[in-house]
Amino acid sequence: MTTVLIVDDDRDIVSALEIYLKPEGYQIEKAYTGKQALQVLEEKKIDLVLMDIMMPEMDGITAVSLLREKYNVPVILLTAKSEDSDKILGLNIGADDYVTKPFNPTEVIARVRSQLRRYTTLGGQKKTGTITIGRISLNDEEKIVLVDGSPVTLTPMEYGILKLLMNNPGKVFSSAEIYKQVWKDEPFGSDNAVAVHIRHLREKVEINPGDPRSIKVVWGQGYKMEKE
Repeated sequence: MTTVLIVDDDRDIVSALEIYLKPEGYQIEKAYTGKQALQVLEEKKIDLVLMDIMMPEMDGITAVSLLREKYNVPVILLTAKSEDSDKILGLNIGADDYVTKPFNPTEVIARVRSQLRRYTTLGGQKKTGTITIGRISLNDEEKIVLVDGSPVTLTPMEYGILKLLMNNPGKVFSSAEIYKQVWKDEPFGSDNAVAVHIRHLREKVEINPGDPRSIKVVWGQGYKMEKE
């Protein structure tokens, strides 16, 4: 059974999310601080994390940063409308998506399903074999990415972006196109989400993320994987 960890210091919100998700067949684990969330991740198999940003003892941003050192599970931030800068920071350190309070139950369920689908397939339709472009190799059958022969750990969204670009070397994808294909959602406000994931991806696969050789930006148009 798929297990979702809900993390929020507001117990009413945790209960509400549990009510939304349990009928969908998900097993629910609960935590009320970032520190508790990390403990649950150590003790149990978690498939997705819903993480509030503002919490006592350890906030969601710190918790996401620490969990990304060990785990690749999808993380959806629970945010208030006033926390725009925190949303971007959270995405930048490894969160995959966010939903804004007050929640629309249908949106929460849809985003959870979408992230779990991305996590299960790690980037979309399965395509066997290895793609190698320059220093980067991606084996979609084994879900392995190597840079200069050494494995790198990517989140599901980072993997999805890399796979899309590597499957289409030289082709320019706008932020909206990347968002639609990787997030499987309508690209409203997609520019920031894509940009921070591209930045994080570059930090893992480029020699100098500030002067990328592989994942290029085409100003005013989008991103592409350089042919090498």
